[in-house]
Amino acid sequence: MTHATPAAAQSMHWHAPANRPAAPTDQRWTVDAIQALLDLPFMELLFQAQTVHRAQWPAGEIELATLLSVKTGGCPENCGYCPQSAAFETGVKAEKLMDVDEVTRAARAARDAGATRFCMGAAWRAPKDRDIEKMSALIGAVKNLGLQTCATLGMLQPHQALALRDAGLDYYNHNLDTAPEYYQDVVSTRQYQDRLDTLQAVRAAGINVCCGGIIGMGEEVVHRAGLIAQLANMEPYPDSVPINSLVPVPGTPLADSEPVDPLDFVRVIAVARITMPRARVRLSAGRQQFGEAVQALCFMAGANSIFYGDKLLVTGNPDVAADTALMHKLGLKGLVVADR
Repeated sequence: MTHATPAAAQSMHWHAPANRPAAPTDQRWTVDAIQALLDLPFMELLFQAQTVHRAQWPAGEIELATLLSVKTGGCPENCGYCPQSAAFETGVKAEKLMDVDEVTRAARAARDAGATRFCMGAAWRAPKDRDIEKMSALIGAVKNLGLQTCATLGMLQPHQALALRDAGLDYYNHNLDTAPEYYQDVVSTRQYQDRLDTLQAVRAAGINVCCGGIIGMGEEVVHRAGLIAQLANMEPYPDSVPINSLVPVPGTPLADSEPVDPLDFVRVIAVARITMPRARVRLSAGRQQFGEAVQALCFMAGANSIFYGDKLLVTGNPDVAADTALMHKLGLKGLVVADR
């Protein structure tokens, strides 16, 4: 896959001084090298990220993805950030899997609003084979509308990943959440390797990988560097990288977490762009709390995808009108054709 370099980027004649962390297209990234990027002066980091972004992606092109919870609540996992866990009292009630007609209506509305990718989330630890059969019907219905399909259903076995591929699934989301050494501070009902095993099954089945993490769960900066190192060193790195800012939900163990410094969040976006140049870096949960100015900085730092619609699973998100207005202000354009 090749990308034309915009003339504006070609005319910069920029050369990094010897003390500037390199930003190559592909390399193995150490945690120390990523930490060095995170520690750069803010404007220098944004300049590097924007330089990489312009070299890899046409200016002003933002992917619009809509996320729907097709099976809400009752999850047996104890992820400290998640209001859908059965372990916590958050007011989220367990519901059955939505039927094909309901999902089709939601997907059609998303398409008509400009979305090109439709993501379906189900609160399972690991789906049963009968669940995969039902999800296959939902995937087929969404594909028939001309949308790209994505699903996040929990841990998969290799044969289940193959079944989803055969149903037409384009992307599978399975976030690493945080660095390996901090993972057990967030969830104890599974191991980090469980996440990696599912990602391997997805990739082996020929499904595109969507994988990112969450910022603001009490982690140190080194853990953010560790998360990005895990993502950037995948072979290949994920096609889509959702970066979430924790949305604290009363009743969850992380409800009282300190808010993320908005500029620190922008730094993570920038480093994700530098280390994974050809990935779709997606502004995901939590951007509603940042406001327009910080979101604009995120786009400057290399974000080129957003979750589009007024709800993300069970938490809020900017509505379509607000996103449309912001993109107009910034001169950004949504994708109108299938992703590359």
